[in-house]
Amino acid sequence: MSSLHKSRIADFQDVLKEPSIALEKLRELSFSGIPCEGGLRCLCWKILLNYLPLERASWTSILAKQRELYAQFLREMIIQPGIAKANMGVSREDVTFEDHPLNPNPDSRWNTYFRDNEVLLQIDKDVRRLCPDISFFQRATEYPCLLILDPQNEFETLRKRVEQTTLKSQTVARNRSGVTNMSSPHKNSAPSSLNEYEVLPNGCEAHWEVVERILFIYAKLNPGIAYVQGMNEIVGPLYYTFATDPNSEWKEHAEADTFFCFTNLMAEIRDNFIKSLDDSQCGITYKMEKVYSTLKDKDVELYLKLQEQNIKPQFFAFRWLTLLLSQEFLLPDVIRIWDSLFADDNRFDFLLLVCCAMLIPWRSQRGGGGGDYPITDVCQILQKAKELQDSK
Repeated sequence: MSSLHKSRIADFQDVLKEPSIALEKLRELSFSGIPCEGGLRCLCWKILLNYLPLERASWTSILAKQRELYAQFLREMIIQPGIAKANMGVSREDVTFEDHPLNPNPDSRWNTYFRDNEVLLQIDKDVRRLCPDISFFQRATEYPCLLILDPQNEFETLRKRVEQTTLKSQTVARNRSGVTNMSSPHKNSAPSSLNEYEVLPNGCEAHWEVVERILFIYAKLNPGIAYVQGMNEIVGPLYYTFATDPNSEWKEHAEADTFFCFTNLMAEIRDNFIKSLDDSQCGITYKMEKVYSTLKDKDVELYLKLQEQNIKPQFFAFRWLTLLLSQEFLLPDVIRIWDSLFADDNRFDFLLLVCCAMLIPWRSQRGGGGGDYPITDVCQILQKAKELQDSK
């Protein structure tokens, strides 16, 4: 480790040990990249994403309160109607006689259960493929959720719920003339997504299953937006960072901490995922156009070249902005970019500048315009974005 790196670590430690964190100083340090040693990045992100307050004395009580709140969400929302859960006051008789799978009442627990299954299956499909270039999300977590997996508990895991729902949809299919066909799920020629990765034994769960649970709880608590494809790419780097914290006391609570940091981050970017807002001033179309207006202001020559080649921002900026560049770079580089995004008090204005900095290499290209960005040095891109920010 270089003396410069040791010095940077010491600078972070000095800021973070103060009774009241100096936010501007922390932002200034974090903007140039946060060291991963000693769990510094995990802690800084929690402060920068407004999960932890600046007063250190309140951290213990706030973390305990939030983690218990998340456990309460699990108890209330990952349930299966039709299974008695004594600690929730639901008896078999209540479900059998007052509610049932064919109950037409929109407030029926069964109706809710079936609607939730549609969301869950989309989440499941997306999280199983999270960061395919690394094996992390397919590996077992050291800290499986005991509340869900404890055999003494009657809560149903999302894994079982997906398996049962998928099995039913595979075995019973209705043809175009209305005749119901029965087919064996074991005879499908195309492999089921359930079998893409080895299923871990009972009592264990993979990291992607934890991410699935986070997204499902978020969808339940935010029915106006629920789940939109791509949210998995936002929660993935957050969870990876917290679940690899060298401090086991923090790592043990990676799921709850990720949920609240993801919720806070989504509060800032959720409009990007709401289609009805696309053409509004807070929607993604406006932000894509803002990339070009920013580029015109900072580099009119490049702007005119892209215009001449009819390269529209929709060709690349939609994914860049909506997913915070998480699909354009390898995970370590994404995390480094997010250090700077989270540290900037106008973080999503800075994202526009990063997008402009990414366009500059296209100066030397004859054509192009596809959504895939040629991977280059992320530090150079961030440096150029900072130069654009500082230029008048």
